[in-house]
Amino acid sequence: MIPDQSGIDIVLVHHPVVNKIGEIIGSAVTNLDLHDIARAARTYGVDNYYIVTPYEDQQKLVNEILEHWKSGHGAIYNPARKDALELIQLADSLDSVIEQITAQRGHAPLLLTTSARMQEKTLSYSDVRARIRKKESTLLLFGTAHGLAPQVMEMTDYSLPPVGGDTGYNHLSVRSAVSIILDRLLGFGER
Repeated sequence: MIPDQSGIDIVLVHHPVVNKIGEIIGSAVTNLDLHDIARAARTYGVDNYYIVTPYEDQQKLVNEILEHWKSGHGAIYNPARKDALELIQLADSLDSVIEQITAQRGHAPLLLTTSARMQEKTLSYSDVRARIRKKESTLLLFGTAHGLAPQVMEMTDYSLPPVGGDTGYNHLSVRSAVSIILDRLLGFGER
């Protein structure tokens, strides 16, 4: 692992994900997800925030937004935002993200999915925090639309328990879920 890095990376998957009837789709990148998740990632010491989309128009959009905030007027106007957005890396597939992290760290990361529903292979937050303290390379996968596609869920090592309340309603934005999960894994109360 590179010195002074946490070994924690996150990825926001826009393809393959599922829609509300379970079909495999690709979802649109949103400006809010770029900004808010990058800010949370920077706050909690995440090394890289990957955006996965195979769509050229979506990649172009991401690059235009990042250019404005990293080297355009936005960089001067809001240096803190620039600092957070510098964590973002664009990829056309989840496989390419895993290959890049494996090459960077010298071994494949632990792959952890997130879901609004309990999954079969679930690892507790305390177990993941223990692995993080041991500097185990970890990639947290977050899905857009109505969640990660089944083939993504099947390729990973474990899933984290879902976040939510006891209301029967569990439709958090991915931005909210990322912030809650990062705080549970890397927040002050857990150090």
